[in-house]
Amino acid sequence: MSVTTSIKRYAQAVFEIALESDKLKEWQSDLGKIAQLVQDTEFISLAENPKLPFELKAKLVQERLGEINPMALNLTYLIMAKGKLKNAGQIAGEYERLLNDHYGIKSAEVTTAIALDATESERLGNYLEAIVGKKIRINSQIDPDILGGFIARIDDSLIDGSIRNKLDMLKKSLAETKR
Repeated sequence: MSVTTSIKRYAQAVFEIALESDKLKEWQSDLGKIAQLVQDTEFISLAENPKLPFELKAKLVQERLGEINPMALNLTYLIMAKGKLKNAGQIAGEYERLLNDHYGIKSAEVTTAIALDATESERLGNYLEAIVGKKIRINSQIDPDILGGFIARIDDSLIDGSIRNKLDMLKKSLAETKR
């Protein structure tokens, strides 16, 4: 799912507030709580019910979140009032990306044919770090269709080291040679 401009704006505003107040980790935790809250479909149906008064929804949110930064609670109220509460997970994800950028860490979406063990994951991470020049955090996915190797997506870059890709390139090369 793509990240919309409004989600980026909320995450950027929260990040700037967190950076100013030197509470980056606290905001990360609070946004995680909010994102977890919206995983509950029963809660979301109550929060999005137009027949319930906002005060009741706000009280429900406060009870469910428990101990949380008052500004994070206000953010929850704001996105709930704007009808964007279900996007809290995306806001938390975008905040996480901004936080990683701040610390010089890039996120790599890595797809492999089979699950990587810790050693292989570390070696792949080191390889990608050498290419990108920054610390890499790997988010693994498995897709047997790539046959072997890996596909890594880092920001807008794609590194395709899959066997499927190499076979396709060989097929094209052989087809061109036959002409």
